[in-house]
Amino acid sequence: MIGVLVVDDDFRVAQVHAKFVAALRGFTVSGLAHTAAQARSMAAELSPTLVLLDVYLPDGSGLALLPDLDADVIMATAAADPGVVREALRHGALHYLIKPFTAAALNARLTAYARYREALAGENDVSQAALDNALRALYAPLHSQAPPLKGQSPVTTRLISDALRRADGPRSAAEIADQIGVSRATAQRYLAALAEAGRVVVTLRYGATGRPEHQYAWSPR
Repeated sequence: MIGVLVVDDDFRVAQVHAKFVAALRGFTVSGLAHTAAQARSMAAELSPTLVLLDVYLPDGSGLALLPDLDADVIMATAAADPGVVREALRHGALHYLIKPFTAAALNARLTAYARYREALAGENDVSQAALDNALRALYAPLHSQAPPLKGQSPVTTRLISDALRRADGPRSAAEIADQIGVSRATAQRYLAALAEAGRVVVTLRYGATGRPEHQYAWSPR
């Protein structure tokens, strides 16, 4: 089991990301941290295998934590500056996810990471071929690693796409489901697939309950 420490200054976003992690077979959430100090302390105490790390923390940059974390790191942050991305990768981050992202986007990277670890498992010296396989598993095209959507209907895809194109603003999965007459779970699956394909932009909206809700809009590209 791969233990994951989720580090994000927003406790609601951290909970969403933790839910994504917990839903994936072979992964468990070791803990949630909301500051650099908490992340440093919890990483030392819990010894997670992997850290999902935000850059913007209230008491410092997540980038400064990279040398102190005795764990693999995947950045999960809204920081999209190329210099920040280069610095994170230069200091050891294995992947970089720009928020907001879908469960499918995170799952693809976590699945790639699990395959990478499996390829390097064992106590014997690694061969060049085994190392090459491990790196291919980690950095292979991510879309090809995601399982195909079972029962995907071109008609449903078109209905959801058309509904988003005509919408005057972002829509939730529930709103799309009501509009075209499918279940919310079905709408959510198709919207996640469209987002992963880059056809839909995903944002977060915080309601009165404090729980974030994904909002979807057709990509202008």
